[in-house]
Amino acid sequence: MYYHASQTPNISILQPHLSEHGRPLVYFSDRRENVLVYLCNAVEKYCRENGYNYSGTFQKWGPYGFDPDGVLRIEEYYPNALAETYKNTPGYIYTCSSIPDDSSQVSIPHAFVSSMPVKPFSCEKISDAYEEIMKAHKSGLIRITPYEEFIVKRKNWLNQIIISEYKEATEHPEYRFFLKGKFPEILEGLS
Repeated sequence: MYYHASQTPNISILQPHLSEHGRPLVYFSDRRENVLVYLCNAVEKYCRENGYNYSGTFQKWGPYGFDPDGVLRIEEYYPNALAETYKNTPGYIYTCSSIPDDSSQVSIPHAFVSSMPVKPFSCEKISDAYEEIMKAHKSGLIRITPYEEFIVKRKNWLNQIIISEYKEATEHPEYRFFLKGKFPEILEGLS
């Protein structure tokens, strides 16, 4: 099975959209729990909740990676990041039994892409993305590093990456707005 997450209900055909890889793709995972992080984009949610009007494509925020055994690890880069992003956020997980032959695996564990449209055979409504992530965490399918634990070990790295991301986001004012709002002490003095 292949899974795809979206905030859009009633999709009959999953269409490729311009991706971070520079071409239209549909992203999938063969692990349902791995798509839960795509039920909400923290940048888009923060901008909308704080009155920042933006009509372009929102930059993605991905504070996650994979442990050596392939299990998804979510890291909280700021206090209560998981709850702020996902709590009470609905979404949909589409399931496909197969994906087109042109599909390929990307350099992300358990991730696949297709440049062709794909017809899902089911759609599962997720009422609260945060609850689903926490269920997967309790089952050992996702690992979470809470902010309090993360910041002790990786504060210097976080400072460097946030400054770098901010400087590089010259074409994404919405991303800069998000970064300034979440990391004001790191970005103090940068315009």
